[in-house]
Amino acid sequence: MTGALQLVMWRSSTLPAYWYKQIRGSKQERAQIEEQVRGIIQEVAQKGDAALIEYTEKFDGAKLTPKTLRVTRAEIEEAYMQVDKTQIEAIRLFMERLSENEKLRLASEMLQVSRDGVNLRTVLCPIESVGCYVPGGSAAYPSTVIMTVTPARTARVGRIALCSPPNKKGRVNPLTLVAADICGVDEFYKIGGAQAIAALAYGTESVEPVKKIVGPGNKYVTTAKNLVSKDVAIDMPAGPSEVLILADETADPKLIALDLISQAEHGIDSVVGLVTTSENVAAKVLQSLQEILPTIQRREIVCSALKNHGFIILCNTVDEMVRVANVFAPEHAELIIKDTEEVASQLTSVGIILVGPYSPVPLSDYASGTNHVLPTGCFGHSYSGLTVFDFIRRVNIVEGSKEGLVKIARYVKALAEAEGLPNHYKALEARLKNE
Repeated sequence: MTGALQLVMWRSSTLPAYWYKQIRGSKQERAQIEEQVRGIIQEVAQKGDAALIEYTEKFDGAKLTPKTLRVTRAEIEEAYMQVDKTQIEAIRLFMERLSENEKLRLASEMLQVSRDGVNLRTVLCPIESVGCYVPGGSAAYPSTVIMTVTPARTARVGRIALCSPPNKKGRVNPLTLVAADICGVDEFYKIGGAQAIAALAYGTESVEPVKKIVGPGNKYVTTAKNLVSKDVAIDMPAGPSEVLILADETADPKLIALDLISQAEHGIDSVVGLVTTSENVAAKVLQSLQEILPTIQRREIVCSALKNHGFIILCNTVDEMVRVANVFAPEHAELIIKDTEEVASQLTSVGIILVGPYSPVPLSDYASGTNHVLPTGCFGHSYSGLTVFDFIRRVNIVEGSKEGLVKIARYVKALAEAEGLPNHYKALEARLKNE
């Protein structure tokens, strides 16, 4: 391929063995990151605010003090003066769409049943406090404020803290601040990276620890979440963005190219791939990329992501495409093919499925009422996207009766004795004796 763009292409019915090492890094690389992150966590746990201030200056170039770690009301009011009406309307609209869907999820979870003298009902208890992480750096993500805070607020979480890195002037993107205010954040801290996760997990003089941490981030943030998860709950490993586009000969190559670019611009570690049965589409996508790239903003980031983690796989059949997608377990899977419903029903390990040419990733990133905090790095095999259920505990309330115990007594006795726990049955048996 000519020009600055380099994109891996191969014909296969699955991913090559080296691909996982390329995406996840070698064992040595992962160990080095883990060692570095563990050191940051220990420093924050031991030195508190002093460590936060030190790392914020080191990694973000911002000089803060204990008094300026937390965003003030005055900063939020100033932020409103720096954003326009349409941006505020967008925040409110997308928050309301997500909130409406999450309320429907909650309603569907209610359970009340009576069977053989035993009454059961489920109550939903919000988690006491949560910490939401919102990335910063090369881009601002007010939409991630919506995605992490709205389901927490819908679940009626008592305290919502948010961390996001500042710029070199010690300030946070104004629309991110406005989004946090609209969505109902209680505390906003100008902290990013692994140090933010450590602060939320273990607390400092300025940051009270939380019961659960949610939100996406880079490999350092994701590693930090994994390390603190032995002490505080986390949502999922949600690292660098991913999209896998499944396309046949009916797909528009230019739209595919634009969709690959839209995800690649998240960062140099974004993973973007096309799986297709059409050599013609693959060739035209490459041509479209070459034509579009010189005209776009954030070109350097996009080209780096495409070079490092971009690929095209040519498959012989749709079944092979499905096999590749299920092995890869992408964060986003776009289906630009003839039989979308059939293929969608066969995808078992993706974060979200976007069906048809009018369902690009930006739709779900912002406006579909779904959450864009999704599992990455093959964790779609075992995790789902963020929802209101990540912010609640389901507690069963059981009320038995004497009649109910009579009906199940001999079965309880059988299993209790089989497990060598005879006193389990005795506790039940005592209630069956005549009063």
